[in-house]
Amino acid sequence: MKDEQSKRLFRDAHLDIKTASGVPVTPQTQAPAYQLAFADDDFLCRDELRPVRLQLELLKPEMGLNEAGVDSTVVLFGGARIRRPGEAKSPALEKMSAHYEQARAFAEAVTRRSLAEGGRDWIVTTGGGPGVMEAGNKGAQDAGGRSVGLSIVLPHEQAPNGYVTPELCFNFHYFAIRKMHFLMRARAIAVFPGGFGTM
Repeated sequence: MKDEQSKRLFRDAHLDIKTASGVPVTPQTQAPAYQLAFADDDFLCRDELRPVRLQLELLKPEMGLNEAGVDSTVVLFGGARIRRPGEAKSPALEKMSAHYEQARAFAEAVTRRSLAEGGRDWIVTTGGGPGVMEAGNKGAQDAGGRSVGLSIVLPHEQAPNGYVTPELCFNFHYFAIRKMHFLMRARAIAVFPGGFGTM
């Protein structure tokens, strides 16, 4: 009821963006000051707006997970360099490759249990990258379930792995907010071998 009242009381932001983009071109309408604040990327990226960006980064995944019906998660932490057996880039990493299959099997078992209980709880969550993270997301997909990927923008990081459920694949700028999202819904955390970045 309250949402319906709000929709009637406040103007639609998308409609205002569309309306503002259709105004005549003049020096005034082309000036950065004229842009709607919430549609102005340069403004939103200013240092003074960091608190707003932190809040947005906290809120966007929270709303997305709520809307997707994710009530609780099981988080998998582990190394990005651990590959499937036969795909490792060094003998030392090949020795670690058994952990890939262990993480995949664990995530598959957790997801089967989740689906048996309605699919809202114990949703596998990883950092969305390669290695153990990929194994976790793959295990969930192998079981026919969903999984969450909490990626972060890094200079040399690849795109999220292809096993993350697309509508549950979130991208972060702030490490701290990402870590909060790992823990906010976690019922359990499974930690596999990895490097310093794992934790």
